[in-house]
Amino acid sequence: MRKWMWALLLIIPVIELFGFILMSDWIGAGKTLLLMILTSLIGIAMLQFEGRKVLIDAKSEMERGKVPGRKMVDGLFIFVGGFLLLIPGFITDLIGFTLLFPVTRSVYRLFFLGWLEKKMRNGSIKFYRGPKK
Repeated sequence: MRKWMWALLLIIPVIELFGFILMSDWIGAGKTLLLMILTSLIGIAMLQFEGRKVLIDAKSEMERGKVPGRKMVDGLFIFVGGFLLLIPGFITDLIGFTLLFPVTRSVYRLFFLGWLEKKMRNGSIKFYRGPKK
């Protein structure tokens, strides 16, 4: 896992720089920089809107006595998507936007829950439920 993290820390900036250079050649450096700032601002607005919506939905589920498991996963994806939108770059913006939109977020949720289930079955992830009352 750590090897993948180091590889991503090296590869992502190179890809983002390459994308910035390509976009600068295509539309100009000033417009590219403005586009990056604009996507960050739109991302912050979407993060606030979607985050507030998920919090309200989770609160209503808890008031009905349900565990807001899916809403918590959505909240995690919204947080990660917002963080990716703050990082300058087009690839991270694309992934960040797809994490913020509810339609595409469901695709990420399916893969994440499948990965989580696999890790729980092979014992890599364990849950502690605490003492019984």
